[in-house]
Amino acid sequence: MPPSPPSPPTVVTDALLVTQDAGRRVVRGDLRFEGGRITHVGPGAPREGAEVVDGRGTVAVPGFINAHAHVANALLRGIADDLPFPKFLETVFAVDAHRTEADVEAGARAGVAEMLLGGTTSFLDLFYFEDAVARASVGLGMRGFLGWAVLDPDKTTQTGVPLDNARAFVGRWKGHPLVTPLVAPQGVYACGRETWLAAKELAERTGTLLHYHLSETRGEVHEHERATGLRPAAWLESIGFLGPGQVAAHAVWLTGAEIGTLARHAVAVAHCPSSNLKLASGGVAPVVELRAAGATVALGTDSVVTNNSLSMFREMHVAGLVQKNQRWDPAVLTAQELLDLATLGGARALGRADDLGSLEVGKRADVFLARLDHPSLVPARPDAVVSHLAYSASEEAVDTVFVDGRAVVRGRRLLGGDWSRIRTEAEAAAESLWASRPR
Repeated sequence: MPPSPPSPPTVVTDALLVTQDAGRRVVRGDLRFEGGRITHVGPGAPREGAEVVDGRGTVAVPGFINAHAHVANALLRGIADDLPFPKFLETVFAVDAHRTEADVEAGARAGVAEMLLGGTTSFLDLFYFEDAVARASVGLGMRGFLGWAVLDPDKTTQTGVPLDNARAFVGRWKGHPLVTPLVAPQGVYACGRETWLAAKELAERTGTLLHYHLSETRGEVHEHERATGLRPAAWLESIGFLGPGQVAAHAVWLTGAEIGTLARHAVAVAHCPSSNLKLASGGVAPVVELRAAGATVALGTDSVVTNNSLSMFREMHVAGLVQKNQRWDPAVLTAQELLDLATLGGARALGRADDLGSLEVGKRADVFLARLDHPSLVPARPDAVVSHLAYSASEEAVDTVFVDGRAVVRGRRLLGGDWSRIRTEAEAAAESLWASRPR
C-alpha cells in the first residue's frame, strides 16, 4: 500500500498545550506543523499557507502510545469474561484456530478506530497476519509498531514457519512512514532457546525491535523455573537474549534481582494493569521499583479479550489506583507520572523519544484535541488538566486527532474510514468466531 502524500501545513490556534516537554509545561498557545513535524509551540504561530484549526476551548495533548495490544481481538470483546484461567485459555485457543486473515483485518480496523477515537496515535501489537493489521492501520492513518508472533514450529497454528513469516513481514513493510514491523517471540511457554536466539538475530540483522510477553502469571514463572531451574527473566539473560530495543509486556512476577536485570539490559516494560487484574493473575507489577532501577516503563491495554477496552485514559486511571492502594501511599505514581507512561514512556520504549511523546519542535505531529467543556474535564484549569487527563477524562472528550500532521479524526468522526461500515464488517466476522467457542 503506497504511503500518503505529505500532510499540509496546519496551525492549531489558542489551545491549552500539555507539552510534555522537559519542564512539563502547560501553556496556552498555538501549534504549527508541516511535513508531518511540529514547527512551532506557543503563542504567535505563523499562519501563512496553513489550514487554521480553532483550538479555543480545547486541550492539545501528545497522542497516547499503547505499548502492548493484540488489536485484531476487537471481535472477541466479552467472549471469555469471568472464566477461570484454564477455561479462558481453552475458549480463546478454540476460537483462534478458526480465524482467517480477513477476520484479523476486520478486527484490526475496529480496534484501530477505537484507539484513534480515544486519542491513541501509536500502538505496539503482537499477533500474526500482521499484514492485515498494517493495512488497517495505514487505511485509518494510525502509527503501528507491529510484531509478527514467533513461536516454536510445533506450537503454532500459523501456516509455515513463524520465524520465516516474521522475516518476510519485516521485509514487506520496512521503511513505511506509518508502519514499523518488528519481531515478536510469544513467550517462554511457546519459544525454546533456539527460537529466542533466532528471533534476536533476525531483529539485529534487520534493525527492528523485539516485543514479547514476560512473567505475566505466577504459573508461567513457576513452570519455567521447574523446567529450567531459572525464572524467565534470569533464563533469558543466561542464554544471551536480553538487550536494548526490547519491550517486555506485563512483567508482573519479578524478583528484585530480575528488576535489576531488565534495567541493566535496557529492556523496557509495557505495564498492562487492567488485563492483569481482570485475569486475576495475582500480584501487582513492580512499576515503582522498575522506574527506580532506571528501566523504561510504558502503558498498554493488552487485548479487549482481557481488558474489554483499548482506552488509555482508563488504563492511566487503573494504573494509578492500583499502585497507590498496593503501597498505601497516595503520592506514588502521580498524575504527571501516569501521563508520562502513556506518552513519553511509550516513545522511549519504542526507541522513538526523539520523534514522539511530547509537543516539541522537530517531533512528529501526533496530537489530539480534547474539548474542555466536556464534563470529565471541568473545571478546565491549566493547573488541573494533567490530573483530569490521568484520573477522569473520557474518550468522548476527544474531538480531533492528528497523526503525522494529518487529521484522522475530526468532530469525533473518522476521516480514513466509515465507522458504520467498519462496524458492520466486524460484526459479520465476529459471528463465525463466536459460533466456534466451546460450550
